[in-house]
Amino acid sequence: MSEVKDVVMIGAGPSALAAAVYTTREDIDTTLYEKATIGGLAAITDLVDNYPGFAEGISGMQLASQLQAQAERFGAHIDFGDISALRRDGDVVELIVDGKPVQAKAVLIATGSDYKKLGIPGEAEYYGRGVHYCATCDGAFYREKRLVVVGGGNSAVQEAIFLTRFTTHIDLLVRSTLKASEVLQHELEKFVAEGKISVHYGVVPDEIVTEDAKVIRVDATKDGQKVSYDTDGVFVFIGLKPNTQFLENSGVELDEVGLIKTDLKLSTTLPGVFASGDVRSGATMQIASAVGEGATAALAIREYLEELERN
Repeated sequence: MSEVKDVVMIGAGPSALAAAVYTTREDIDTTLYEKATIGGLAAITDLVDNYPGFAEGISGMQLASQLQAQAERFGAHIDFGDISALRRDGDVVELIVDGKPVQAKAVLIATGSDYKKLGIPGEAEYYGRGVHYCATCDGAFYREKRLVVVGGGNSAVQEAIFLTRFTTHIDLLVRSTLKASEVLQHELEKFVAEGKISVHYGVVPDEIVTEDAKVIRVDATKDGQKVSYDTDGVFVFIGLKPNTQFLENSGVELDEVGLIKTDLKLSTTLPGVFASGDVRSGATMQIASAVGEGATAALAIREYLEELERN
């Protein structure tokens, strides 16, 4: 077994990167493991317009890049790796990273959330080839094309509006009613009036249909009747699910939807393990609050490590 690390942070989104700034400035050796994109979902957001300090907003990728550079400037180590399990092993916490054990005195879980899926035929088979979950990443592939966007919350409306810069027309499929903020709904009305977006209520997608290895339409049910929407691609924005599957049998307590329960110091039910950001039960799912929680968790981790040394 290699030496025990001071702190391992699982995830490299805004919450973990902010925490790493605090721990590394205290000369606490800090390693972050990220399995996907540094910056998390924030990095693939077109425009972050409500993060303090940027009067004109900032692109998610730019914000993530600056957070990464700041953490690395103080000495944070960011590695790519997938954590499949976590458990308490005596005085340390052991993680399985890409199949190999890594031990740490303290761990911060900041794995955030992932996109929910429709779970219909054609979705998984054509992921990245006509089915997408990130407008910023893949919208440009659909210049002068027609799209279907599924969802009725803030993300769906915001991303549909973003996609209008590329597409000829968007059919927005809403299962029940729009749940987006009034500001976004008001903005959506402008694009509906201009004929760039059509909103269809009470629609439940049944299948993403392809022909010659290309997405051609979405078959759905509306008021008990079968309907179809011709399209060149499908973008799905129906919510998020917490990335906590690896915590099964770990001793870390989760709430009814799989979010991590913590106390006021962001400590979990497993000693030495903390949680912050969107993966935490009670989180507000905002970048600004995730960053704040990262700072809070870092200070709690420092206090925990100091107590370990005294004992």
